[in-house]
Amino acid sequence: MRIQPMYTALAAPTSSGYSSNMSEQKSLLREQARQHREITDIRGEDIEAATPLFFETIQPQENQIIAAYWPKGREFDPTHILETALIQNFTCALPKVDKANKILKFVKWDQSIDLVKGEYGIMEPVDGEIVEPDIFLVPFLSFDRKGYRLGQGGGYYDATLAHYRAMKDITAIGIGYAHQAVLFTLPVEKHDEKMDYILTPQGITDYRD
Repeated sequence: MRIQPMYTALAAPTSSGYSSNMSEQKSLLREQARQHREITDIRGEDIEAATPLFFETIQPQENQIIAAYWPKGREFDPTHILETALIQNFTCALPKVDKANKILKFVKWDQSIDLVKGEYGIMEPVDGEIVEPDIFLVPFLSFDRKGYRLGQGGGYYDATLAHYRAMKDITAIGIGYAHQAVLFTLPVEKHDEKMDYILTPQGITDYRD
């Protein structure tokens, strides 16, 4: 995958002007990433191009459950992957957020299931069967060359992936736009979960050891 820099003038987080506190570094980077996402023209990236890359590379098995998310604002929209998966008779799921529990619950979803606005204004299934996904499509604000992502800061996906990785083999795929790449290493804390793959309309990169 050809990685484009997300910021043309952003130095590495250890450069002058950045706090030595990692949480503060991340907060600043999130703010800049959101600003960048708002002003960047995404018409050059064909969202649907990510779908064949997903199926050709990941090759999900018929018994595996694919979890994604409903996009909010200018987040990358993974629904074309979900719709294609449903056509191919895969079981799909969307998350439900519980502020009291960092582990996301995943509800079986198809186009017949209504969505309502949940925590943080994210659309989620009204109700339904709770399932345990095998493949996770994970949103990000930015990503680096080592397979780490910068999320919104709630820690839900990191806690959820750690939970499932302790239970079974899963595949975590960070998904977004190529322009959300950074050319420096993102600040990483102990709880940050590395992605197995990063998927954009421009390509997919394998970060498994």
